[in-house]
Amino acid sequence: MDYFERFAIPHPSPAIYASMVAIGLTVIAIIVGLTYFKKWGYLWREWLTTVDHKRIGIMYLISALLMLFRGGADAIMMRAQMAVPDNKLLDAQHYNEIFTTHGTVMIIFMAMPFIMAFMNFIVPLQIGARDVAFPRLNALSFWLFFMGAMLLNISFVIGGSPDAGWTNYFPLASNEFSQSVGTNYYLFALQISGLGTLITGINMIVTILKMRAPGMTLMKMPMFTWSSFVANVIIVFAFPVLTVALVMGTFDRLFATNFFTTSNGGMDMLWANFFWVWGHPEVYILILPAFGLYSEIISTFSGRNLYGYKSMVGSMVIISFLSFLVWTHHFFTMGQGALTNSIFSITTMAIAVPTGVKIFNWLFTLWKGKIVFTTPMLYSMLFIPTFTIGGVTGVMLGMSAADYQYHNTMFLVAHFHMVIIPGVVFAMLAGLHYYWPKMFGFMLNEKIGKVTAWIIAISTLLAFMPMFFSGLDGQARRMYTYSASTGFGMWNMISFIGAIGLTIGFILIVYNVYYSIRYAPRNVGSDPWDARTLEWATPSPVPYYNFAKVPYVISREALWDAKYRQHDLFPEQYENIHMPNNSGVPFILGCIFFAWGFSFVFGMWIPTIVTTIGIFICMAHRSLEKDPGHYISVEKVKATESKLRGSQS
Repeated sequence: MDYFERFAIPHPSPAIYASMVAIGLTVIAIIVGLTYFKKWGYLWREWLTTVDHKRIGIMYLISALLMLFRGGADAIMMRAQMAVPDNKLLDAQHYNEIFTTHGTVMIIFMAMPFIMAFMNFIVPLQIGARDVAFPRLNALSFWLFFMGAMLLNISFVIGGSPDAGWTNYFPLASNEFSQSVGTNYYLFALQISGLGTLITGINMIVTILKMRAPGMTLMKMPMFTWSSFVANVIIVFAFPVLTVALVMGTFDRLFATNFFTTSNGGMDMLWANFFWVWGHPEVYILILPAFGLYSEIISTFSGRNLYGYKSMVGSMVIISFLSFLVWTHHFFTMGQGALTNSIFSITTMAIAVPTGVKIFNWLFTLWKGKIVFTTPMLYSMLFIPTFTIGGVTGVMLGMSAADYQYHNTMFLVAHFHMVIIPGVVFAMLAGLHYYWPKMFGFMLNEKIGKVTAWIIAISTLLAFMPMFFSGLDGQARRMYTYSASTGFGMWNMISFIGAIGLTIGFILIVYNVYYSIRYAPRNVGSDPWDARTLEWATPSPVPYYNFAKVPYVISREALWDAKYRQHDLFPEQYENIHMPNNSGVPFILGCIFFAWGFSFVFGMWIPTIVTTIGIFICMAHRSLEKDPGHYISVEKVKATESKLRGSQS
């Protein structure tokens, strides 16, 4: 009995018991469905063992959408709790757990896989490559991310959720103040998924630098590829800091070291510094690829090449540099002194300049353009004014003296969401509609998409604009309740209505997918948007080998040149195509990492040792394995192209 008690939830509630039942029924339904339809072999061959960058991108996409609803459920519960004064829907402990998991899931396990989905799917196609540089590492990256996400998500039914906030500040996250294993889950889930992200960063950098099509110099790369390249450079420099911080936090909790304690030589502010040295560049890891998506979409639906290409590239490079020089603005109020605050106040406001350059570049691209208001373009247009509100309030927070008023209030919460939702979520939804036909061979319904875009945009304003006012009135963040005498009730009720609107919007996205699967025509062609870059030169959906012939590039808009300037994009002859073999090792290694993390969470040392040995065995197997890949014959390539092109004519 003592053995099972360690896995019990320390603060159970009816909602958690309902979640346990729902998880159990879902697992049973999946197993029964796969067995009944005899899909176990298909699942293993085509998905669990795949090294195809496109399928890995789609798996990232599915994971991100699932985590969007997982984190969204937390958000609805928080907004419901705060909707009226003195609410008893959640107690303080449950609110802390939801508050923590919402932020962690949305940033690490929703936004990150969303951008990874588009990086994986689009970048090799945009640069004319047939895969990424290291296909098996790419598969391992996904499975490490996925197992990290699953490890965090089982915490609220086995052992208890983390409750020290999504920033996991020590000493609040220490054993003294966070006694359940929830914080252990946080540390190992982020460690495992962060390792996968770091591997992706290295993989993407090598892919972009070494696998571009003939003629594609760095200054001829599409803007999304540039934004992905800069974001992955930030990943390579920022994520090792998080890795070290998580290891030190783990040692504090499991082995009684004193890295982040307030006594015995520890420094509690060391965690805050490490976290934000990673955490603020993380914002730009999310934002820059989103900016790249907006650039592609705005250029396509304005019927014009992107204005100020070189200044866009330069601004991203400047942003990547400045992103590492602003972390201290997250604790202006923690006693650093006027000089330090002044320096970081200047760097914080300086980073707004290259961001502003991008806004003007998009506006000048629109100027005199032949604008077509598709769903992706609508999200892009709604992004500009909404994101500007978030950006301007960021400059306000960047003034260290004023930040003493704003910092621990709902004003900061409003700013963050008004940056991340338009800047990242709108971009991901725009990209989802834009690249859906390339991924699946049919388009999402435009009418439903446009209605959804307006509902999400209006609901975003309803949900977060009131927080600016309640924050200025003094409502502190992280509170789980408040009294009627504060006057915050009206603002929080409006925010709750906005949150309901966002829920309706995201449900409509699911309905759009369902509706389009059933009714959308399948003969959309390879280029339904009249786009400008290489990925649209492939059939839809894209064949396994991407390009039957290697493309030759002469400008930044290779497909546009081929369509309207008579450039021969594929001058070479057909030839046998070499492709990597599928492998089950990345999936198996991911499962072992899951068991390794779970064992560490509960301090089960024998399973920890066994799984550690298993990790090294898998690594040794890959090191000693001889796998030359396989060739696709010219005849098979021609037959595939004929079938795909013929079905789209």
